[in-house]
Amino acid sequence: MRISFTFGADIRATHGKGASRRLRHAGKVPAILYGAHQDAQPLVLDQQNLLTMIADERFYSSIVRLKIGEGTHEAIVKDVQMHPAKNLVVHVDLQRVVESERIRIRLPIHFKGESVSPGVKTQGGVVSHMRADVEVSCLPKDLPEFLELDLSGMSLNDTKFLADIPLPAGVSIPELTQRNAPVVSIHAPRAEEPEPVAEVAAAVPAEGAAAAVPGAPGAAPAAPGAAPGAAPAGAAEAKKGEDKKEGTPGKKEGGKK
Repeated sequence: MRISFTFGADIRATHGKGASRRLRHAGKVPAILYGAHQDAQPLVLDQQNLLTMIADERFYSSIVRLKIGEGTHEAIVKDVQMHPAKNLVVHVDLQRVVESERIRIRLPIHFKGESVSPGVKTQGGVVSHMRADVEVSCLPKDLPEFLELDLSGMSLNDTKFLADIPLPAGVSIPELTQRNAPVVSIHAPRAEEPEPVAEVAAAVPAEGAAAAVPGAPGAAPAAPGAAPGAAPAGAAEAKKGEDKKEGTPGKKEGGKK
């Protein structure tokens, strides 16, 4: 059984959100150890030690050894919950490992041969990764550190699927019983779309320009019932006012000279 990490843990006596909050303020991380037909055991881990280990991808795909008091326990990491805004671990789930029982764990996929593949080197294609890891099932003794997929023979528009990943003896991918999902492909680069060109604004008559002639293109329609070429409403009234100011010659009184 390959052991990649060994670290200490303390038994956690207090429970609840308040107790977990106090642990985190003290630089500790609440955790839980379960599985192997035993009762779940609440634990306390060290925050700084944990932050150092989770930076290594092997931490998630290896069997770890926990030192709890005088005893040791082998386990795998099932879940690491991180703080949404800070680089702090909030909680860790660990599952006990038994040598005679198969475990299910996610392994990273390492891709090789991308730059020398015909699809990239001579055909100008771009590699697109649909999967970075995959869950496998195996006995603890058969657990590999990672899975490797060779892309050196791929051409443009080729795709490799889960079934194309070489698996060590004793290792299987449970997902393959349901579907053979794509993992990586090489496709032509997308053509850059031209930037949208702003439409030319409609011409607006300059201030002081002559009004449009009635009936001309773009002129406002005449009022209903108005005679063609009739003066706008109000023009006649304005004319009458001007005549009153100037005065109209009238007849002499009594018709006398």
